[in-house]
Amino acid sequence: MESNKILSMESRAPALKVRDWVRGEPLASFQPGKLYILEFCGTSCDGCERAMLNLIELQESYKDSGVEVVAVAAHERAASAEEVRSKLVAWLAQFPELNFPVGIDDTGAMDTLWMEPSFSIVIPRVFVIDRDGSIAFIGHPDKLHDVLPHLLDGTWRTSAQAKATESERIAGDEPKARKHELNKPIRDKFCAAWEIGDWKTALAAVEEGIALDPNDPDWRESHVVLLHHGMRDMETCLAVLWQFVREAIDRGDERWLFKAMIQVTDPEIGCRSLPSAERFAMGEVLSEHILALDLAQCNL
Repeated sequence: MESNKILSMESRAPALKVRDWVRGEPLASFQPGKLYILEFCGTSCDGCERAMLNLIELQESYKDSGVEVVAVAAHERAASAEEVRSKLVAWLAQFPELNFPVGIDDTGAMDTLWMEPSFSIVIPRVFVIDRDGSIAFIGHPDKLHDVLPHLLDGTWRTSAQAKATESERIAGDEPKARKHELNKPIRDKFCAAWEIGDWKTALAAVEEGIALDPNDPDWRESHVVLLHHGMRDMETCLAVLWQFVREAIDRGDERWLFKAMIQVTDPEIGCRSLPSAERFAMGEVLSEHILALDLAQCNL
């Protein structure tokens, strides 16, 4: 990472750099004596709806314990700042019981201060800021139910479990973050080419991405999407999608299997123009392996 300072447990909490607050009372800074849960969320993120509902529940349960939840959408994309705001406001309408402030930062400041130095590349992501202004926990919101009671009684940060949890997080996140950093200029080139319909450049970017990281299903998915929705090359798309399906099955990896299934079945972002018989055949073999994967997890 480019940042010289790694953000981890016991680091001082960075500043809040939120461009606009769309719900709740604006929060300028973290106040001593309170425990804050800062969530990075987004309108198109898998799992963010569930995370918001969980945080609404947590805020209600712990409102008398000095806990304050705050959420920031820092990864919204739209043509203008007003469109970003409108998009977030519309998404938040599904949470009528929302009981904490939500802000927008589309300047990149929150990513630079929080996400990048902590090797965080996916959302939802939470940072818990302890009463003394130090980072106490970084991770997925689902883990808060187990961690929060120990944070509140002051035993978490000195525990062996906390240190092990943080070490495990960094060991898993750092390589992914470094790979993400290498992928970013290629992804930017792909997105820019897509915007102007420069399919030759977009295809070259996809091929570069696959060569850089052959274990990343996102580039395989982008290859399929480009051929189907951009280049409209259905013959090549069919061959590439079958290759994606077979490799997902060979790997037995959850992300590969589900991303391949989305391209096979989703009526909006999937390959709806491919022959239905071919898509049905792909869906059938993928379903068998996804079902087997789910059953194996249930038996753990």
